[in-house]
Amino acid sequence: MSVTSELRADGIRVVTMDAPPVNALTVQGWFDVAGALDEASSDAATKVVVLRAEGRGFNAGVDIKEMQHTTGFDALIGANRGCYAAFKAVYECAVPVVAAVQGFCLGGGVGLVGNADCVVASDDAYFGVPEVDRGALGAATHLARLVPPHLMRTLYFTGRTISAHDLLPHGSVLEVVPRDRLDETALGVAGEIAAKDGRVIRAAKEALNGIDPVDVNRSYRFEQGFTFELNLSGVSDELRDDFAGTDKARSAREEQ
Repeated sequence: MSVTSELRADGIRVVTMDAPPVNALTVQGWFDVAGALDEASSDAATKVVVLRAEGRGFNAGVDIKEMQHTTGFDALIGANRGCYAAFKAVYECAVPVVAAVQGFCLGGGVGLVGNADCVVASDDAYFGVPEVDRGALGAATHLARLVPPHLMRTLYFTGRTISAHDLLPHGSVLEVVPRDRLDETALGVAGEIAAKDGRVIRAAKEALNGIDPVDVNRSYRFEQGFTFELNLSGVSDELRDDFAGTDKARSAREEQ
């Protein structure tokens, strides 16, 4: 997998995730995303970031197969720390982050998008947090930044998804366009921001974060605590094994 970062002459930094087949990121992949956003923050020439992905969908969350094929809790702890670092880096990036979303945006993908400053999407994009089906909790913090409270709870408990078109009335998605216009649209919005005085934009980003009603870093960390409880009790392993279709899951069912 790869996470690339390219600074254009106009001050737009394009960060691209490319982890075939579905952009489900490994532990290292999440830290790579965090590193790319931290680099954008520290580079005075960067005026705005476009966060995008190659492939069928934007992001399918954590690489569950990596987690289930790793003994002990190292992969779990690594994924939690990596997601926390990536989401935090998007939110605390010193410049605005424009997310360009195509296809599926699930789990950790919602964590990235929910912490972005602006979201544009292709007309086939949809968003969801299937964490309860995987024996985990998390990203409700970020889903709550995309939809109102009761809808967030319904989506979270049921595992349903919501289309980019349905997010338009909530104002969380700025534009929905054909997929072949997604990059052009994201760069267009980013270009409007890049045309401003970078010093003012950086101050504005810090100011807006300062008046947010919810501390997204703290609230997401709170959610993660319940994920650890579910893992220690064995519930999460059962559900992830079922999802991954592992031999371990089949053996456990046969013994029951």
